[in-house]
Amino acid sequence: MYMETRLKTFLSLCETLNYRKTAELVNLTQPAVTKQIQSLQEEYGVKLFEYVGRALSITEQGLLVKQFAQSQFYNEAELLQLLGRAEQKVLRLGATKSIGDSVLDAYLQKYLEDERHNLSLTVANTTKLFSLLENSELDFIVVEGLFEKKKYDFRLLRRERFVGICAKDHPFAGKTIPFEALKTQNLFLREPGSGTRNIFERELESHGYDLSLFKRVTVLSSFQPLKKLVSNGLGISFVYQSIADSNENPGCFTLENMTSEHEFTIVWLKHTTASHYVDAFFMEKDSTPVEC
Repeated sequence: MYMETRLKTFLSLCETLNYRKTAELVNLTQPAVTKQIQSLQEEYGVKLFEYVGRALSITEQGLLVKQFAQSQFYNEAELLQLLGRAEQKVLRLGATKSIGDSVLDAYLQKYLEDERHNLSLTVANTTKLFSLLENSELDFIVVEGLFEKKKYDFRLLRRERFVGICAKDHPFAGKTIPFEALKTQNLFLREPGSGTRNIFERELESHGYDLSLFKRVTVLSSFQPLKKLVSNGLGISFVYQSIADSNENPGCFTLENMTSEHEFTIVWLKHTTASHYVDAFFMEKDSTPVEC
């Protein structure tokens, strides 16, 4: 029991990287938090945290302990489920807005056709989803683009084109244009933490540009107003093909030398039984196992 308490405190400190904030979260004094972390370090014989300048950071050994602790708490909850000591299992699925709004409909319908199945779908940006996953609040998530693959188990769901969208009568519609042509355009962009935004900013950076290239940048957290504003000719944006093909159906264009496809990936905590839920939801044949 004491080990479990210390590991929960440890995971809170991993989240906050601040002893005072952790003490508030776990309802302990700051010295008590320090004592628990020191006790874990002595028991494992490794340093879990270190200061880089004045900032607290987790060590490589600490990251391994974090993965172990997350897996342990997830598997313990699953064991209680199997033993009948918890409520009936509700599959907890998370997806980015790009994927939740356009990709999962057929999977959701097929899964819920079995009346024994129940689920909860959380749609949020990539940063939020990984936070929920690491806190064992979700069984698995489906995200686009880059993430720290060594920290998780994962499978490729599919690859999808990343395209520019504009009004159908926009000069860019149906064309391939140079990056330099973007400087006259108003850009509609998702919020920080969004996978779509991260991918586009990395694409700009790889070609020597940033968001200052654009005449104006407007941040929107929802695809629906973004697509409507684009379709009405107020600016351009960059989305996945499935988003471009839904509802407003705007014009499309591509950028010269832009990476054309990106991965949609199913992600879950290492060394957990969550892979069984991935198999059940995606019927296994619809996703591609990836060696970790």
